[in-house]
Amino acid sequence: MPRLKPDSIVLTDQQRALLERIVRREKSTQQQIRRTQVILAAADQSENRSIAKRFNLNVKTVRLWRRRWIEVSQAMHTAEKNGDIKQLEQLIVDALTDEKRSGRPALFTPEQICQIVAMGCEKPEDSQRPISHWTARELADEAIKRGIVENISPRSAGRFFKRSRP
Repeated sequence: MPRLKPDSIVLTDQQRALLERIVRREKSTQQQIRRTQVILAAADQSENRSIAKRFNLNVKTVRLWRRRWIEVSQAMHTAEKNGDIKQLEQLIVDALTDEKRSGRPALFTPEQICQIVAMGCEKPEDSQRPISHWTARELADEAIKRGIVENISPRSAGRFFKRSRP
C-alpha cells in the first residue's frame, strides 16, 4: 500500500526566525524545543517516519504536530501580513502548546491549600486545640471549622502540609 505524502509546511522567513529563537532561548521547555524541531524538520520536507526516528518519537506524534501547525498557519500568515509580530509569536506558542487535558477539576484552590498550610504552621493552642502538634485529622477539622473549605479528608490536609515542608 503506498504511503500518503504528508501535508507540507511552508515557513516564511519570519516564522522560521521565531521558531529558531524558541529553540535557542533558555526559557523554552524541552517540549517546546522538541515540537519546534519537528516543525522545522517538517518544513524541510522530511517525511514523518524520518522525523519520528530522528527525534525518537511516534509517527502519530509527528503527524499531530504537523496537523496542529497547518491548522493555525493561515492565521499566522494573516498576522504576518498585518505586521502584527506579537500576535504571530502568540499563535506560534499556542500551536506548540498542549491542548487542555480532560480530567477531574481540582477540588481545592491554591489559596485554600496555602491557608491550610499556614494554619499547620500555627501553634494548635492558638486554635484552642488540646494538642501539642497538628495531626492530619486536626488540620482537616480546623480547616472546616474556620470555613477555609467545606469538606476535606484528613489524608488531603496531611498531604498538603507534608508537601509544603522545607
